[in-house]
Amino acid sequence: MMHKTLSMGLLPILMLVGCTMEPDYHRPSLPVAGHYAGQGQHLNGNGADIRWQNFFTDPVMHKLIAQALENNRDLRVAALNVEVARSQVTVARSALMPSVDLNAGETAAHLPGNLYNTGPGGGVTYHQFDANFGVTAWELDFFGRLRSLSHSALERYLAMDATQRATRISLISQVAASYLSLCSDNELLKLAQSTAQSQQDSYDLIKRSYEGGVSTEQDLVQAETLVRIAQADVATYSRQVRQDVNALTLLVGTDLPADILAGASLKKEWNFPATPAGLPSDLLTNRPDIIAAEHTLLSANANIGAARAAFFPSISLTAMGGSTSGRLSDLLSGGTAAWAVSPAIDLPIFRGGKNVANLNIAKLQKRIEIADYEKTIQTAFKEVGDALAGQETYKDELYARQLDEQASQRNYDLATVRYREGVDNYLNVLVAQRSLYSSQQLLITTRLGQLTQQIMLYKALGGGWKS
Repeated sequence: MMHKTLSMGLLPILMLVGCTMEPDYHRPSLPVAGHYAGQGQHLNGNGADIRWQNFFTDPVMHKLIAQALENNRDLRVAALNVEVARSQVTVARSALMPSVDLNAGETAAHLPGNLYNTGPGGGVTYHQFDANFGVTAWELDFFGRLRSLSHSALERYLAMDATQRATRISLISQVAASYLSLCSDNELLKLAQSTAQSQQDSYDLIKRSYEGGVSTEQDLVQAETLVRIAQADVATYSRQVRQDVNALTLLVGTDLPADILAGASLKKEWNFPATPAGLPSDLLTNRPDIIAAEHTLLSANANIGAARAAFFPSISLTAMGGSTSGRLSDLLSGGTAAWAVSPAIDLPIFRGGKNVANLNIAKLQKRIEIADYEKTIQTAFKEVGDALAGQETYKDELYARQLDEQASQRNYDLATVRYREGVDNYLNVLVAQRSLYSSQQLLITTRLGQLTQQIMLYKALGGGWKS
């Protein structure tokens, strides 16, 4: 009967130990539309299912990304931060368990003789040896304060882990986009070099014609203008290529392949996976930064439980058992056992509003994290929408740029023929050359924009998609 009564009395305590005062968590609804503009109806799909090795198939780009994932310092720091957060979870969880210590020591003291009437020069000297094994200030988590703090630390770790994955995806995208920029600038440099050489040849021809009295000085000056423009562009794109190489070196974290410029051109078969139509907006929940924001929100929710528990009594226990003896040789002998139990209760009565303020702070922090979570989703929705809009429009723009470049080439060829036949003056040739050069430059930059949109969509969807 006594055992039954004891069990009935312990049951409510055990139930209290296993609970927390955290509010029930409900994921905030997506503060965005159900699908993207121009993307039609929902499509059953999953995000972040394309491995980067399958998305970025160009051999050079593939190699650069692999090197960056191994050597990039920002990614190393992110990984180390995850390890720090993991250790902090262990620290928080350790508070739920008793801290057991073993200690041993000696106390030696001498008291003067007049305290014991032993006469002048007398006195008492004694030694005390102790060996104790016990628990120090173990808080019994009846109201879940420690469990909430442990839960909060766990959610912060999960947020940090998701942030590390977001850093990884961002690094992959940065390397790919930087390599495309290098390819574009390298093409623009080669175009400027060939244009400068072509303009120099035309200038030399006009100069000989001018010296022979056929061409005018104005023709000569106009021809020189295009030469200088092309030469300035050579310097500009040479600088940009070198800066692209430096940026890639920083991202990759090691030396680049020696022949990286040899094949740096946009005129390749990049073969990025096609985007399925009708991507649903709930794919965004697979983005690591959104996952991190939700774990941060969950951490704030757990902190409310800890703040609520602070209004209730805190019970801690200190217990010690061991042996005490006046001589070291008798320390483990019979009759030297000693023990002590010191339960303590801390009942908050008046704290000057501290607990109320802490609870208000925890609640306000949760509201802040909800707003941050929603803002992260809205930002992600915009990024995906921008990338999808870029995909749709760059295709048409690239086609128009190609037609424009072809038309500019025909116009230049016709202007050259008419000038040689004496029908038009040289100014028309110069205008046609400038137009052709500009069209060729725009065609390269438009091609870069089209390819970059593929990478931006990969990043915006948190690493890809799967229909």
